[in-house]
Amino acid sequence: MTSTLTGTRPLLRVALRLDVRNIAPWVVLISALSATSVLAYTWIFPTAAERQELAATLGANPALALVFGPARDLMTADGFNAWRAGQLGALLAGIMAILTVVRNSREHEDSGQAELIASGVTGRHSRLMVAVLLAVAASVAVGVVCFLLTIACGGGAVATLTLAATFSASGLIFGAVAAVTAQLGSDARTSSSLAIATLAVCFALRGYLDAGDAPAWTVWLTPLGWLERTDPGGANNGWPLLAALALYGALVTAAFALQSRRDFGQGLVPPRPGPETGGVVTSVWGLAVRLHRAMIVSWLIGLAALGALVGSLTGSLGTLFTANPEMARVIVSGGSGATDLTMAFVATILQIVAIVASIMGVQVVMRIHADEVALRTEPLYATAIRRWVYLASNVVVALLGTAIGMTLAGLALGLVAARSTDLSVATVLGQAVATTPGVWVLVALAVAAVGAAPRIRLVGWLGLVATFALTLLGPTFRLPDWALDVSPLRHVPTVDAAAPHWSGLGWLLLVAAALLVVGFAGYRRRDIG
Repeated sequence: MTSTLTGTRPLLRVALRLDVRNIAPWVVLISALSATSVLAYTWIFPTAAERQELAATLGANPALALVFGPARDLMTADGFNAWRAGQLGALLAGIMAILTVVRNSREHEDSGQAELIASGVTGRHSRLMVAVLLAVAASVAVGVVCFLLTIACGGGAVATLTLAATFSASGLIFGAVAAVTAQLGSDARTSSSLAIATLAVCFALRGYLDAGDAPAWTVWLTPLGWLERTDPGGANNGWPLLAALALYGALVTAAFALQSRRDFGQGLVPPRPGPETGGVVTSVWGLAVRLHRAMIVSWLIGLAALGALVGSLTGSLGTLFTANPEMARVIVSGGSGATDLTMAFVATILQIVAIVASIMGVQVVMRIHADEVALRTEPLYATAIRRWVYLASNVVVALLGTAIGMTLAGLALGLVAARSTDLSVATVLGQAVATTPGVWVLVALAVAAVGAAPRIRLVGWLGLVATFALTLLGPTFRLPDWALDVSPLRHVPTVDAAAPHWSGLGWLLLVAAALLVVGFAGYRRRDIG
């Protein structure tokens, strides 16, 4: 009699061998994030006075708390590591686990590989079990490698163990979330979108609660808040990890129960049926809009909500800046020349929103290559469609989508902020529009990589990571101006400054145009697929 888990062991061996190249970069990235935090702290802040200044500038900064969480102890390397790498590492570990589970479960059903596997001697739950075990292996690997590497770089044993355990716990939780959404979504794309959206909501809620100085009990509203309560480098509490394990067990149990009730290749939430009389797509431009429409609408809603969420934090900034002048100096240290600290804070928040909006644009561009690999592009070229027209249709969607996203986020932020501050909606909206060319540079970088050399398309994502690091942490680490200037957001002027540097926008548009030319020229000459 065949068990529901028959065949799990051989499938797991094969899956590990095939997927290790996808998992290894995540393990290295998260581990390096922790190890470099310890190294950088000792190198850049060697004296007690410098560390005291660091604690004064970052300890109560609501803009940074949105991303990194509260800075509880910046006088030690372990405390700094917990602040810089804690929430960001947990976010990356969650994304890694989500992609691992969906890739090894629903993606195989969509491609037809799962049917070949099911034709052998395998149980109903074996493939899902393999996906879950792969996520467990990846999460444990992150914890072990991070612990060993950070210890080797000078981290404390107990603090590093606690921090590494939060990374593993985040991977377990959101890998289990992905196992559930893999049963709900109608395909792999929907399943991963649901899981990543859940992670994004948890991360944004945690950031809002930290930046808004909410009551202590609210930390339990999000699993990432539980991991924050472990306080690596401080109290080193291990008990919140037990709650994470309990949630993991409940989610995995639910995932297997749901799989028993769904049809193979289908989701429990069926796709929306099409119209009785389908519209005819008469051009490649309409096709591009149709393909990306659902994703972009979801992103636009999320960006507008993010703008409204952070806009509600602006009301209490005046008191905060008065009590902490060093923090105010850091907020305007990006060279914006702003005199109004609230507007400087808004400009910093819009830079964070710009990085989020860039993810949407890069996703649209990356789908160009994904469609090539899936052989969906070749039938289009069997018609009279020219290469540059097809590429342009997708690029225009990416550029316009990010521009609309920044506009909606700025409008929502301005409407909420205007209720409690002297800022006008027009000023905030103008700042959001001025930040858009920086987003376009990042999208154009992805176009250049996908168009000219898709083998190095990872450059598109690396540009986002570099911009994030240089924009938010570059001034804190006292990087030279030439290094900070690499970030396109560095050149965005503050619109209400006495003399805004509008020339920066011109340079950003020129760089974006040059990258687009590289992408279009390369796409015209290279082999498709």
